[in-house]
Amino acid sequence: MAPRKPRAVAKRQHAEQPLPPLQFTQRLPYGAVLHDAGGGRGRGVQFIVYSRSATAMRVLLYDRPDDPEPAEVIALDPTKDRWGDIWSIFVPGVEPGQLYHFQADGPFAPDRGQRFDGTARLIDPYSRALAGQFLPGEDGIIRPPKSVVIDDFFDWQGDRHLRRGLADTVIYELHVKGFTASPTSGVKNPGTYLGVIEKIPYLKSLGVTAVELMPIHEFPTESHTGERPERGNYWGYDPMAFFAPHRGYAAGTEPGCQVREFKEMVRALHAAGIEVILDVVFNHTAEGNHLGPTFSFKGLENRVYYMLGDGGSYYRNYTGCGNTINGNHPIVRELIFLCLRHWVHNYHIDGFRFDLASVLSRDRNGDILPNPPIVELISEDPMLADTKIIAEAWDAAGAYQVGTFASMRWAEWNGRYRDDVRRYWRGDFAQTGHLATRMAGSSDLYGDDGRQPYHSINFVTSHDGFTLNDLVSYREKHNEANGEGNRDGDNNSFAENYGVEGPTTRADIEALRARQIRNMLATLLVSQGVPMVLMGDECRRTQQGNNNAYCQDNAVSWFDWTLVDAHADLVRFVRELIRFRLGNPTIRRRSFLEGGSSASGTLPDVEWFSPEGNHVDWYAADASLACFFGAPAPAKLLEEDDIAAGGIEGTPRHVLVFAHAGSLPRWFHVPTTPAIAALPWRMFVNTNAEVPHDILADGRGPLIDVTQPIELGPRSLVCLVADMVAPPPPLGLPGPPPLS
Repeated sequence: MAPRKPRAVAKRQHAEQPLPPLQFTQRLPYGAVLHDAGGGRGRGVQFIVYSRSATAMRVLLYDRPDDPEPAEVIALDPTKDRWGDIWSIFVPGVEPGQLYHFQADGPFAPDRGQRFDGTARLIDPYSRALAGQFLPGEDGIIRPPKSVVIDDFFDWQGDRHLRRGLADTVIYELHVKGFTASPTSGVKNPGTYLGVIEKIPYLKSLGVTAVELMPIHEFPTESHTGERPERGNYWGYDPMAFFAPHRGYAAGTEPGCQVREFKEMVRALHAAGIEVILDVVFNHTAEGNHLGPTFSFKGLENRVYYMLGDGGSYYRNYTGCGNTINGNHPIVRELIFLCLRHWVHNYHIDGFRFDLASVLSRDRNGDILPNPPIVELISEDPMLADTKIIAEAWDAAGAYQVGTFASMRWAEWNGRYRDDVRRYWRGDFAQTGHLATRMAGSSDLYGDDGRQPYHSINFVTSHDGFTLNDLVSYREKHNEANGEGNRDGDNNSFAENYGVEGPTTRADIEALRARQIRNMLATLLVSQGVPMVLMGDECRRTQQGNNNAYCQDNAVSWFDWTLVDAHADLVRFVRELIRFRLGNPTIRRRSFLEGGSSASGTLPDVEWFSPEGNHVDWYAADASLACFFGAPAPAKLLEEDDIAAGGIEGTPRHVLVFAHAGSLPRWFHVPTTPAIAALPWRMFVNTNAEVPHDILADGRGPLIDVTQPIELGPRSLVCLVADMVAPPPPLGLPGPPPLS
């Protein structure tokens, strides 16, 4: 038989061909779906809503956001417009921008969990946008913001997810409004998505690789009676429409403009190399408990959407907010799942931080499940595979799952890191072992289930608690402005004021506070794991001692941009630390450190020493510690690259950290083992040195005479850096003088 003629193979042209425009939007199976119905019916909207127990369903169409009554009411025929538990009707002629509510009849039996109200106007659970406010009515009927029909098309100009590896990420947590709301921001559109765009050059100059946005899905800014509450909702942890970007952060006023402006912000951040992570609140809603209003989920299928007790007569409250989303019910699980896909594919979101994520681990009775269906669904979804998934692994009812939440797919806010770093630098007793564990990536939490250091999101401060400036300026919280008698907020912040409560003119206290801020920022940014910096900590933003500023939509919470110049030295300090981190894979390891001893003549990946340069005694009640991070060999980098599948950037360099939380000066020696002492150590950080010598760009400071000790002042940190290959010493020249 004649040999088969080989098939011609076309030469691949992928490198030469431009990428097609990305318009990957996912049409949701619920809500208001724009399409051409065919059959001569033309373009219109298919309204689709789930309700198992409703006996009748209506669509209410409005002309303007402030209209109290609908212009048209369309009743669905239960014999023709209902398939199973899905109510659906096509309305021809409806265009993008159309305002609507649903309205459902059904049983009102609170003792059995049924709360239908045929007069209630209901926000579509799948609304892509809302318009208007709660409108008061003398008839007692609640008129919530109206859902908006949205055309999801947007010119992304080729934008795609950045896919930066989690280990190579530096997160900056910010509030969209608070970032630019202050008149000091100088932006054209303060407090908006467009305002964030104007400040991208600042974010890029800091070097952060991702912003984590506090909640931007729709939440109420007024009470359901239409009045501004005494304590407003600034943070946004009170959702009422999971699929919709918050209208209050839009610069425009036309219904739905927030969709376009939010996408413009994401596109601009991506163009600057900055990913966007959303803080999502799939644990409760703004409808509250049995005393709260009915304006969405309660009026469609209360028993499905919420966890109820005693046959349905009360709301289980694992959130501290009155109700708890029934996240492991199949219908609610589908809503959360589709919502995440919606944000990823319609808005190009790069990741999510799940507020009170332990709620997602609870079954319908509130018991913690070993393998929660919704958590597993998120973990395994192939369409979310490029996204970062981060859990706040606790809730308000006592569940604390830090180190045990879900699988390798999930990273976690490491609350243990926050507490241990705070306690060490405050000078609490016997904290060096805890500090070492946290700096090395928290293997005690993540090392026994296949996870890695980058599953630990390290932070010292977040929106929830003191800012870093206030952590070292106040011993007690000062939340009187919240109107709750200072009873709210955390009572155990591990904070210290160092002699004066609040601002002071005493130079010695001010110098110590500035040093402590640098100590904690340096610790954060040289630790294994993923660092997160709170908005404004790099320039000493203060909340005047308020550690629970959830209702402070004012200068207390807003970013004061005059501080960037006033504390330019600290901004520079943070910028150089981030640049050093991203350029040195030694402190961005993809796998846990193995340890070892340099006394053998080889360099381990981590080793701990006493200030005298000897191996540390973990049983000694000491406030001082030396940490050596050995640079990984090229073969090890390749191995870790296989694990991360994202590429490792930067040149590995050895790192030596001297940490001293004592109240008196102390001498530190470079470790005495020849393998470490022979390295060309250079000064990088010295938090006790005068500016600008507190940090030396790129770790290229003067060479250190390793035979001479270095004096660390009270509560200070020194970081030395050494290249992997030592250059030959200069001949005939004296060594550098000892540094103190």
